[in-house]
Amino acid sequence: MGKEKIEIAGTKVYGPYSPAIKANGIVWLAGQIAPEVGDDVKAQTAAVLAKIDALLFAAGTDKYGLVMVQVLLDNIDDFEAMNEVYAGWLTECVHPPARAAFGGNDLPRNALVEIVAQAVVHD
Repeated sequence: MGKEKIEIAGTKVYGPYSPAIKANGIVWLAGQIAPEVGDDVKAQTAAVLAKIDALLFAAGTDKYGLVMVQVLLDNIDDFEAMNEVYAGWLTECVHPPARAAFGGNDLPRNALVEIVAQAVVHD
């Protein structure tokens, strides 16, 4: 079984991990954060989703290949704001991925949102 590291040139990685790994037609994305865009959960969510789009593209798939998404929020009270951006991102998805969202105090780098995802590569 071969594994392929997926990354985006110029994107900050905050530790000793791969932004994504592709193996056997599946792409596993590490938790994506975007504290660099400021202290607004909507802006961070949009930036994280843009990173996810770019990683999925680099892996040969897209958001339509997502099967599972996990959203961690520094403050669960930000759920509605995050969900508004997330829902807009998925408006064209006929079959949105399964999802879990929960509070995760003390996210890395003072991020307000972290998103982990798994996708299949399109045939």
